[in-house]
Amino acid sequence: MLKDKVRVKTFKIDDIDVTGRSDSTILEVANEHGIKIPTLCYLEGLSSVGSCRMCLVEIKGNKNLIPACTSKIKEGMEVITNSEKLKTHRKMVLSMIFAERTHTCSVCVSNGHCELQNQAIELELEHSFVPHIHKHFEVDASHKDYIYDPNRCILCSRCVRVCDEVEGAHALDIAGRGIDSKIIHDMDEPWALSESCTSCGKCVQVCPTGSLFEKGLSATEMVKKKNIVTNLIQARRNK
Repeated sequence: MLKDKVRVKTFKIDDIDVTGRSDSTILEVANEHGIKIPTLCYLEGLSSVGSCRMCLVEIKGNKNLIPACTSKIKEGMEVITNSEKLKTHRKMVLSMIFAERTHTCSVCVSNGHCELQNQAIELELEHSFVPHIHKHFEVDASHKDYIYDPNRCILCSRCVRVCDEVEGAHALDIAGRGIDSKIIHDMDEPWALSESCTSCGKCVQVCPTGSLFEKGLSATEMVKKKNIVTNLIQARRNK
């Protein structure tokens, strides 16, 4: 029965013939074949939510752009991952992300190790295309080891998902709407007062920016261990 449901499908990505399991997403197959599609909210080992919209791709015959991280492959489909239309779209997405928070790279602990910064460099984003509308948030430095700076948060929800799906604590969630949205601990208590947090630090390691970081680090010193999720999953399988 399983063999009938999960089959190999053949299609094209950027005019390259590729194959993948029928239950795979476009992004998964692209990664398997070394074809790069930009992402921010996606992280291997966590559920895909398609919130950052950086991985949108074109499908020939379809006027709408679709998220590669949540879209299943189809037999014979033709995917375009790199075009002027997509480049323009991704620049606009990055502009809106930068405009909603404070991202001064030179004084950030993740400067040089930031995924948002890397995306801006690769797309040659030199300035924002939208007005700056940032609302300043209070930094939570109450935890003995870690700091959460909402002003650098891009609301990718990686921290929420790793806390729930890998650590099993679900101490984090997103509260608020629009520019008022932020990550909270439990019922919006200070981090140090969270009864659910296990202080494992997984949220810090998967954060793509300098929003979550270890205390005692200065600019450029926070190097994230994003493979912590896949390493833990593999370790559990080997038990």
